Amino acid sequence: MVQPLIRFAGAVTALCVLVACAATRPRGGEDEWQATLAVLATSDLHGNVLGFDYYRRREDPTVGFDRVATLVAQARARYADTLLVDNGDTIQGTPLADWQARVQPPACEDRLAIHVAMDHVGYDAGTLGNHEFNYGLPFLSQVAGVPFDDGQADCRGPGFPLLLSNLVHADDGRPLLPPRLLLERQLHARDAKGEVVRKPVRIGLVALAPPGIMKWDARHLAGRVRMVDALDATRGQVAALRADGADVVIALVHGGLDTRPWDGTLDNPGWHVAASGLVDAMVLGHEHLRFPDPHSARPAYGDLPGVDAGAGRVHGVPAVMPSFWGRALGVIELSLRFRDGRWQVDRDDSRSLLLPHGATDASGVTPDAQVAGLVAQAHAGTLAWLEEPIAETRIAMTTFFADVGDTSALDVVNRAQVDYLRERIDADWPQLRGLPLLSAAAPFKTGSAGPDDYTQVAAGTLAIRHAADLYLYPNTLVAVKVTGAQLKAWLEQSAKRFNRIDPDVATPQPLVDTGVAGYNFDVIDGVRYVIDLTREAGARIVDLRHADGRAVDPQEWLLVATNNYRAGNGQSFGFDASALVVDTQAGNRDVLIDWLRERRVVDGRDPRSAPPWRFAPLPPQANVTFSTRAGLAAEPSFGPHRLQRVADTDDGRAVYRLHVGPE
Repeated sequence: MVQPLIRFAGAVTALCVLVACAATRPRGGEDEWQATLAVLATSDLHGNVLGFDYYRRREDPTVGFDRVATLVAQARARYADTLLVDNGDTIQGTPLADWQARVQPPACEDRLAIHVAMDHVGYDAGTLGNHEFNYGLPFLSQVAGVPFDDGQADCRGPGFPLLLSNLVHADDGRPLLPPRLLLERQLHARDAKGEVVRKPVRIGLVALAPPGIMKWDARHLAGRVRMVDALDATRGQVAALRADGADVVIALVHGGLDTRPWDGTLDNPGWHVAASGLVDAMVLGHEHLRFPDPHSARPAYGDLPGVDAGAGRVHGVPAVMPSFWGRALGVIELSLRFRDGRWQVDRDDSRSLLLPHGATDASGVTPDAQVAGLVAQAHAGTLAWLEEPIAETRIAMTTFFADVGDTSALDVVNRAQVDYLRERIDADWPQLRGLPLLSAAAPFKTGSAGPDDYTQVAAGTLAIRHAADLYLYPNTLVAVKVTGAQLKAWLEQSAKRFNRIDPDVATPQPLVDTGVAGYNFDVIDGVRYVIDLTREAGARIVDLRHADGRAVDPQEWLLVATNNYRAGNGQSFGFDASALVVDTQAGNRDVLIDWLRERRVVDGRDPRSAPPWRFAPLPPQANVTFSTRAGLAAEPSFGPHRLQRVADTDDGRAVYRLHVGPE
């Protein structure tokens, strides 16, 4: 494992000595030395310490850091020189992570389970993603082991340094974390005769978080920290690293690739960082994709200019995005040549890849058994917490068919949010009384991570784990005040989940645009609306009415219960930050759990009350296909939406044909 030479600017005298040594021109044909530095990378682990599905209480062999640990060991056996880094979104995302953040936080002298596992493997550096901020700055300060303010305790964090280049304190501009890192590594260098010697290389690191955190977690960050333009931050920190003698500079970019013109607000800046020519390699993340992916017919970013999705290069810069949840380990094989007295990256001879080779997840990788032992106590505590009973349900609640009209898993969330807000408004926001109160909920799990990636709550006893399955994220309940026109724009954005359907084409047309995540498909209850799939995106919502049948006036005001993430990203959904009028500070999942405990029994939607939305009728010849998990009903129906199973696929899914008749 690499030991940090410096974390931040400082230690000038010692650094100058080292720079002088590294800059001395070698003798005896040293210009012919070659070496390979394998940069090993994880990203978006999201608290998946073990390959375990806490919602189903069973093993999940496709994911887990315990399998990544095995891949790291294999990579270290293969490569003589390695550097192991993590790209953020590490501490949030599983019930285990929530248990440690909300139920049983670690003591100041202890570490998070994910950090215990990572320290077992031995990381060289890491950074923060957007989800690190979900639990607030005090918690993050503790588990990162970095006091953000003078009054905070200096607690134990992970055994590797964390850095972040584009986030500073709002008051004085001090970096929240060290903005750059300089490490020294002894390489196994080979000369033209094949002889191997040890030669030092100096590796600089910068790291970027998405600026969207200032919207998504405004309740934690507003007035406390501020973002710095990612390119400006990279430019300044890389210049400092080069001045300090860095031979190689690697960017940890918690974001993907976005080719839109640079304006400082892009959450996926990797394309622009590479185009700047400032860095020698990039680790990407945030978008939960595989890059490179040479075995895919449609590799991620394959259609972008300057991107070689097969070799894993962006504007010639070697890059990797190692999937998510521990499904893969990213590897950048940096080919280094000693020229003009220093190491330089040979981009043409460098390459990127994902391990295990040719696989889409970690299936077939034997987990490192020591990881389970190291986190056994946290794992057991999480399991006990999740089994606490809270209510009974007489209906199953799933998202298998959420894209075709099944709102069973969303109804209970919307009902809980409306009931909670109605009581709070009467007591705390009386000026909002009388406004129509609606609620928005989205299906968080719709199969994007595999055929088991759906909310699945069977009829019977409801426990904490079922509530966590129904509401996945640690969001907080807020309300926005919007006009009828803005409400329609919101629904239009949600309807982009679907492809446009040509009603006259008899060949299969997929219903869902897989590029639009299910968590952006808001179903808004309290109104009724029709989605016309034959229309272009932005003009699909027709017949928007209140539940009592009145047409929604574009000028009237309405109140919509939602979550802090949606409110913070409202510009994409037709409203801005000024629409936020209620911030309850209550967790959406906590509201749901309390509501379930109070009701004790969950019934289905009142049969006299229709679901909020439906598709406009399609002619019989329209061949619309929809995919979900295999092994479900052959011909389910949801109102006017009737499905007919037509095929099963090799990846555990079933393909249905959708028929939409009149209501």
